[in-house]
Amino acid sequence: MRAVVQRVTEARVTVAGETVGAIEGPGLCVLVGVTHEDTPAKAAQLARKLWTLRILPPSPRAEGRADAESGERRATDGGGNAGATTVGVGSGAAEGEQGSRREGVERSCSDIGGPLLVISQFTLYGDARKGRRPTWTAAAPGPVAEPLVDEVVAQLRALGAKVETGRFGADMQVALVNDGPFTVLVEV
Repeated sequence: MRAVVQRVTEARVTVAGETVGAIEGPGLCVLVGVTHEDTPAKAAQLARKLWTLRILPPSPRAEGRADAESGERRATDGGGNAGATTVGVGSGAAEGEQGSRREGVERSCSDIGGPLLVISQFTLYGDARKGRRPTWTAAAPGPVAEPLVDEVVAQLRALGAKVETGRFGADMQVALVNDGPFTVLVEV
């Protein structure tokens, strides 16, 4: 499974002019793609990772807290879920700016009860390496993908998350305010 996770202050998804899911942050807007080898166990692993991923800003009183020995702000890798890969995607800052980019990533949705908007996105497995038109062969077909996206949502809710969703297979319009901007790719 592959997810594009965006830290948001608000997000909503509409279908045919009707809002079908909306959240007010801080929270996460999560686009989820499913491939052929994915399983309910991977869906559960992704849900745990999303619920505990520490990319939300610190509480107002924690801002400016410095590590007494190093003088640097604290940051963690979040969750510690074995087998998951997280890659940061930012605005193209130089290596020397990485420390400042990690500041303010102290809390997870589980820490603050942050909401998640989960949207199925088969195009995450599109391949445009050859030619000018992507192929979708790596994306699982709807009858395989839909129950696995539903499983991610069910597992998040079982963990205590407030989850809103899009509508599987629909032509959706997604609107959000990316806080940072802050976007990471998660694969399990």
